[in-house]
Amino acid sequence: MRIERHAATYAESVTEFLEQPHGLRRRATEQPLLDLFTRHTEAVVATYDPPGIRRAGDSLVFTHLYAPVLEHTATASPQALPVTVLLTALIAAEVEFRGPLRLSRTQNRLLAEAYERVGPPLVQAGLPAHAALAYRRAGSLYRIDEDTDAEDRCGLALARARRLAQPVGWKRVGGLVPDLICGYGYRPFRMLWFVACQLLVFVLAVLLRADQPPAVTVFQVLMNYLNPLGVGDTTNLRVGGRAIFVVESYLGAVTMSVFFALLVRRWFRL
Repeated sequence: MRIERHAATYAESVTEFLEQPHGLRRRATEQPLLDLFTRHTEAVVATYDPPGIRRAGDSLVFTHLYAPVLEHTATASPQALPVTVLLTALIAAEVEFRGPLRLSRTQNRLLAEAYERVGPPLVQAGLPAHAALAYRRAGSLYRIDEDTDAEDRCGLALARARRLAQPVGWKRVGGLVPDLICGYGYRPFRMLWFVACQLLVFVLAVLLRADQPPAVTVFQVLMNYLNPLGVGDTTNLRVGGRAIFVVESYLGAVTMSVFFALLVRRWFRL
């Protein structure tokens, strides 16, 4: 089959990329490989002869090529799949996605699931940018199917794959922060833990600068986070105490604004 031949040829280039020394590979990007992937896919699409009426119901044309990946992810096997198998499934999905046949709603759903389930093995194989492509396609197909939860799930996986594909080390580390705080916006309730950590830090900081009962300090910190205190409310603070409250009020305003924006997006799917 043409897909398998192109996948085998493309796998040779991918293997060369993966076999580079670790330090050199971490500084490289997968973009040249993705450009080559596009050329192989277009070569298959250009000569693709769709089955038309010979296709059975709402099944996908290349189900047999997705089967190894689907079975692997269903059993949660720790053993990695061969790169050739993964690339064959990805090229087949691209041909089915970009081919001349119009997919039904059921076929869109099946193809989205195939794209989504090929993502984790690609990340495991060291090809996060290829996984990002799969997650992006899956998200767009889930959007057509009006499955917002699955679309958000793929959006989160896409953001994580893009971070892993980043060749610059400090940017990968920096990209981990929004994931931990709010799941790149797809997990807004994580920010409540971030808020709790902020309040704890400010309570401890103000306790070191206040000449008042701890209960009063806790009350002031909790109120100041949402509604800044006035000058008369901070008379029992030593030098630097008011600066702590100022920083807290600004940080609280920014944090809560982001939290409610993400919450509104999640609830109303803006």
